[in-house]
Amino acid sequence: MTKVKNKITPDTILKNFWKDNKRFADLFNACFFDGNPKLNPDDLTEVDTDVSSLLQFHGYAETVKRIVDVVKKSAYGVDFVILGIENQSKIHYAMPLRHMLGDAFSYLKEYNEIAKKHKKEKDYTATDEFLSRMKKTDRLHSVLTICIYYGENPWDGPHSLIDMLEIPDAFKPLISDYKFNLIELRKSEYLKFHNDDVNTIFNISRFIFDEKYDKITDIYKEKNISSELAMVIGCITESQKLINDAIKSEQKGGTVNMCKALEKLEEKGRMEGRLEGRLEGRLEGRLEGRSQGESCGFIKLILKKVKKQKSFNQIVEELDLDADFAKPLYDFVLKHIDLSETDIIQKYLEM
Repeated sequence: MTKVKNKITPDTILKNFWKDNKRFADLFNACFFDGNPKLNPDDLTEVDTDVSSLLQFHGYAETVKRIVDVVKKSAYGVDFVILGIENQSKIHYAMPLRHMLGDAFSYLKEYNEIAKKHKKEKDYTATDEFLSRMKKTDRLHSVLTICIYYGENPWDGPHSLIDMLEIPDAFKPLISDYKFNLIELRKSEYLKFHNDDVNTIFNISRFIFDEKYDKITDIYKEKNISSELAMVIGCITESQKLINDAIKSEQKGGTVNMCKALEKLEEKGRMEGRLEGRLEGRLEGRLEGRSQGESCGFIKLILKKVKKQKSFNQIVEELDLDADFAKPLYDFVLKHIDLSETDIIQKYLEM
């Protein structure tokens, strides 16, 4: 039987974490100002994250939906700046374009608000202003967005719009680029965080990815962290064990001891390594004489049955399979149940 997982949405957990003004400000200060407190948490206010807009060109109209994960407005003197965070767990090979569109829609949203105000007040003083729906003295407010990439694999995607383009040499100096602000958690040790919560999730997550459990023990020793931080780290590192520990702790109103939690996580990793070795041996021995295509077909069928909460005996009976043949395939499916069907098949073919 498969274990029932807690219905946790990593995206929601991360959004809630960064909604805190102190954490939000610390991230931007570390990313852009070398840790200096240029951005004041007290100056931050929530802004609507939906920057969807209606695009109209020469009679053509289309509604384009775009929602940024966390958006805040920062008072900066007598003016303000729009700041946004995008949480990204997977490499996205069109991310600079995605950011460019998100920022452009933020500008377009403000432009439409300005145009609506002038239309209502009918305060245009020149024909050009009427055509532009914007007065000569109107200005839009700056938009600055950070993408945080939490993935375990190194980012090998583009870092700017230019990286996405095929440009003839003669045109390279003429094409406008668009800067893409990326923080890669795996390579974030250079960032100077001052907020303990932000520093904790970046440090522990990075050490878990690198399997440097001894460093976590050295730094945090017997230190407990809040169930919220444990939940965030569990979501970033895709550790169901940490998520479960955090949920149990939250229900009891307590904290999570990272050293104890990671001792079990490390032991679980060693056990999985031993299990994988035994499983590969059993697969090699029991699948002799069967073609890869045939075995892959059975893996797909078994996966469908497992997702319907069928037991091993039910699966063997319904598919009319020999138990000795089906058991290693069934175990292989359970071991990789969190992956997609395509990824499970790919892992099997790589063995």
